[in-house]
Amino acid sequence: MYGVGILKGLGVTFKHLVDTYIDDMQWLGKKKDISTFQHKQSLANRGLVTVEYPDEKLAMPERFRFIPFLVKYNYDDPEYPGRDWCTSCGICAKVCPPQCIWIVRGTDPKTGRPKPEPEQFYIDIDVCMNCGYCAEYCPFDAIKMDHDYELASYDRTTNHIFDLGKLSKEVRYWETIAPTTAAEEMAARKGYDHTDVQKSRKKAGLPASRPGPVTDKPAEVVAPAASAAPVAAPAGETPAARPAAQPAAGTQAATTADGKPIVRRRGTGVKKAEGEGAAAPAPAKAAPARPAAPAAPSPPAAPEAPATPGGPVQRGPKRVIDPNAPPPVVRRRNAPPKKE
Repeated sequence: MYGVGILKGLGVTFKHLVDTYIDDMQWLGKKKDISTFQHKQSLANRGLVTVEYPDEKLAMPERFRFIPFLVKYNYDDPEYPGRDWCTSCGICAKVCPPQCIWIVRGTDPKTGRPKPEPEQFYIDIDVCMNCGYCAEYCPFDAIKMDHDYELASYDRTTNHIFDLGKLSKEVRYWETIAPTTAAEEMAARKGYDHTDVQKSRKKAGLPASRPGPVTDKPAEVVAPAASAAPVAAPAGETPAARPAAQPAAGTQAATTADGKPIVRRRGTGVKKAEGEGAAAPAPAKAAPARPAAPAAPSPPAAPEAPATPGGPVQRGPKRVIDPNAPPPVVRRRNAPPKKE
């Protein structure tokens, strides 16, 4: 009573004043280290506990939400570099309470039809209330709430209206500021890619999604081209001195044993042997001619019988027909017999 409480309060303040100077002397030269900042924010600290903003800043929690931003693939993605996740469906603009989002859907210049890509995207950050409805209702996980809250400026006519260039950020940025939430969302959509890309990949016969920002396409195996240029002979060696190349199985040699080319004319090729599919190779050198043996006399051929008038036409091997045989009766099918 009578001022004792005031004295106790002043004693606590004086004690903190002294501890602050002692703490500054203890962490002299290490004030900007992360370990020093963590110690000063813990219960073991005895000195100054106030965060000296803007030199010191507290880390934002993952669920902290501020101005929205658009997610796009990384610019070094092997399959979809810099592609927007947004399909300009317009759901975020419809559910926005203050109506601060404007979207212009892209158009294919060849066909004139709309395409699932935003051509223009604007957010007025002075009107935005940071509610997070746009990120909550987006069916493609294409819009997220940012952690950047230092957006003050003297010009609010142009600087405070964010366009597609200011709003677009890579996937790795979202995984950096909210790693746990990003992993939960990837597990919920069963893959790294967003749902629209997963549908298109499934229709194309590819895996529905990739395990991460890597490619799953098979590497192309390029076979080395065989050189058709002839190999030059070493100095002091003639082409005739080289050993003749052995022909492959089932093929005929192109040169003789002494290196001379074999010229074959049409109709003089080697016939295939009976029961074998490959032709026998021709001999490299012709054998000397031998005297021909006298041919045996052939038996006289039987005289051909004259054709019988009105008889059937014989085809194939000829046979002997009896000239005294009566001619066969030829009738038309289903025809009645002739009356005598």
